[in-house]
Amino acid sequence: QVQLVESGGGLVQPGGSLRLSCAASGRLVSIAAMGWYRQAPGKERESVAGINESGIKNYADSVKGRFTISRDNAKNTVYLQMNRLKPEDTAIYYCNMNYFTKMPVNYWGQGTQVTVSS
Repeated sequence: QVQLVESGGGLVQPGGSLRLSCAASGRLVSIAAMGWYRQAPGKERESVAGINESGIKNYADSVKGRFTISRDNAKNTVYLQMNRLKPEDTAIYYCNMNYFTKMPVNYWGQGTQVTVSS
């Protein structure tokens, strides 16, 4: 059974930084597509960043140049480094694992709150 546990959220001032962590168990992050999503109040969940099995990364236009996704295979953990945070980055951030066996498999973490406010 796969479990994803996020941590690292909190309250930060505009322009500040946070690093989110997603610790996985039950499957190696190196053989899955891993992603970070976020959901702000009253809005739909949206993709923020992803890294696939080959290490190829992708980002939402709104976070390019500010956020960096990375993977530590030894710790089986995926990170989201968030710099130059803006109030519009305020949301619950979720970690996602996606892979394919006989059919698509999708897991979500419980989410971690990020609030950007002065």
